[in-house]
Amino acid sequence: MRIRCPLCGDRDSREFTYMGHEIYMHRPEDAGWSPAWDDYLHLRDNPAGVTRDLWYHGAGCTGWLLVERDTTTHDILRVELATDAKRGSA
Repeated sequence: MRIRCPLCGDRDSREFTYMGHEIYMHRPEDAGWSPAWDDYLHLRDNPAGVTRDLWYHGAGCTGWLLVERDTTTHDILRVELATDAKRGSA
């Protein structure tokens, strides 16, 4: 699988580390424990199909990427810097 890093270009997936679903970018606002925090920490979907995940480019620019991919075909549909994605959703 190849991932097109917005900063480094087309790279082998072995340069990246999968860090989890994009939900990690959307932490609950609560200061203490709440059902929202429980959901955030423990509940994950495991879809067959399109998903959006965080990847870390440790063997390259050390950037955090938001990768939209199809888990059934391994096709990469879209890649953007996580900071740009976060800024766009705010």
